[in-house]
Amino acid sequence: MILALRTDKPLAELVLLEDGKEVARYEWEAHRTLAATLVGKIQTFLAENNATSEKLSGIIVFSGSGSFTGLRIGATVANALAYSHAIPVVAAEGDDWLVVGAQNLLQAKPGEYVMPTYDREPNITKPKN
Repeated sequence: MILALRTDKPLAELVLLEDGKEVARYEWEAHRTLAATLVGKIQTFLAENNATSEKLSGIIVFSGSGSFTGLRIGATVANALAYSHAIPVVAAEGDDWLVVGAQNLLQAKPGEYVMPTYDREPNITKPKN
């Protein structure tokens, strides 16, 4: 079973794939609560679909472009989950990111990690004087 994460926009997505087919999808308005909610949403999503993180054989994460912070959070959680279960993780982008990611997982090895793709410099608010 493969877990896919997309965290590049306010509407976050989790997808479960099995044998190359989507078996479940969950979307929620995460926006500024993504860091606080993502791990719990993954655990609930897996449990609701009779799965556990131990049953995962790989992880796909949408790598960009999109929200600087959202992409970092998604990549960090995907990398940590892959590391903790010694499974491969891959990054993919574009409209067909799930298909490309599933194909890339065929050659991926545990211990290789992903980085987000940024299309511009981060927009960081400057402190008020």
